[in-house]
Amino acid sequence: MNDKTADLLDDVVSRLEKSIVARDCPAIVVLDGDRRLVLSDFDYQRDEATAAAFETRAAVKAHEIGATRWVLAVPQVWVFIPPSTVAMRAVSNHPLREGEQEAITWMSCDKDDGVDYGRVPYARRPSGEPVFDDPEVFTVGVRPHETMPGFTLLQAYLTNEPGGPTHV
Repeated sequence: MNDKTADLLDDVVSRLEKSIVARDCPAIVVLDGDRRLVLSDFDYQRDEATAAAFETRAAVKAHEIGATRWVLAVPQVWVFIPPSTVAMRAVSNHPLREGEQEAITWMSCDKDDGVDYGRVPYARRPSGEPVFDDPEVFTVGVRPHETMPGFTLLQAYLTNEPGGPTHV
């Protein structure tokens, strides 16, 4: 990840951390092109269609501003399933179950540097106040499912016109 994309990651994570502290859980994407554009969606985690619609709208905006990089971040609950599977679900007010952890799931895309995936794990104090760790970048192979945050955005972003993917 280059410095410009790392700055974008810091921006989106900072915004999302402030939202989580305020007990909001929107999806946030920061697009960087001719200008910087921040989009958020509070209904993102309602269902797959709502998430895909937001990501598709973000891709349209990315093309409109000539975005060369973007970062999408979503607060989720990670469910660790032995031996090596991770599933994700929407955050809720219910207590975490065994094998679950809250995290900000993120995906970045930079036309010159490629795609990165990662997370920002966090825990809660007894008062409910979240304590955030530093962003992690996955260094192992990731095979994202099409419902992973950013998957639809990436596919739409890579398609400049119907039927024509571009190279990232």
